[in-house]
Amino acid sequence: MATERDDDGFVFKTLATASLTADDRALMLSLFDACYRQANHAYFEKSLEQLRYASLVWHGERPAGFGLADRRVVELPRLPQQTIVMGGLCCVLPDFRRQGLFRALEQRAMAAGDAPRPGRALACGRMAHPAAFRTLAVSPTVVPKPGVPLTAWQREVGQAVADVYGVESFDPETFVCLGSGKPIGYPVIEMQVEPPEWEVFRPVDRDRGDSLLGLAWVPDAPPGW
Repeated sequence: MATERDDDGFVFKTLATASLTADDRALMLSLFDACYRQANHAYFEKSLEQLRYASLVWHGERPAGFGLADRRVVELPRLPQQTIVMGGLCCVLPDFRRQGLFRALEQRAMAAGDAPRPGRALACGRMAHPAAFRTLAVSPTVVPKPGVPLTAWQREVGQAVADVYGVESFDPETFVCLGSGKPIGYPVIEMQVEPPEWEVFRPVDRDRGDSLLGLAWVPDAPPGW
C-alpha cells in the first residue's frame, strides 16, 4: 500500500483491490451511491475482480473519491507483450470536482500495475457517456471514431481487450460492451455534450447497463492501425 499527500492537502491511498478491507469497500460504495443515481453495486463488485488496483483520496477527515484502474502486459492480436492501461470506475464527490482528482486517482491506480514494456501503450476504458470518452477521443488513434469503419485488426484487438476486462458480451462491430440488464448508474452531474459526440454512443443502451469500449495509443499507433 502506498500513501501520499499532495500540496493541496489531499491524502491518497493506493492498494490492491484484493487487499481492500470491509471498511474500504463500504466507504467506496458510499461514494459510488453519492455520485450515481441507481448505483449498481454488483457492477462495482465485479469491477474489483477485474481491475487489480484502487486509489482512494481524503481531504482532512473527509473522503473525497476513489478510482479503479490497472496496467498489464498482455498478448494482443499481432501485438505480443503489449502494455495496456485500463481505466475503470472513478467517483469524486461534487465538493471536490474540478481539482484534477479524477486524473490523479486513475494515474495512481494505473501506476501500481505491471511494469510497462518499452514502446507504445494502449490506453483503454469503458464509458457510458460521451463526456467520459473525451480523454481518449482527442487522440488521432482512437477507436471507435465517428464515421470511420473499424478494421478487422481493430475489431480483434477490441475483443481481446474486452476479454481482459471480463466483458461477457461484446459487439466488435460497435465496440459496445453489453450490460447485465440493469444500469451501471447515472452520474449526479450536469455535462454539456455536443451532438457529434453522441454518434459512437448511439448503440449504447444505458438503461441496460451498456458501455462503450474506447482504445487509443500512446504516443502513437503501430503501423497498419
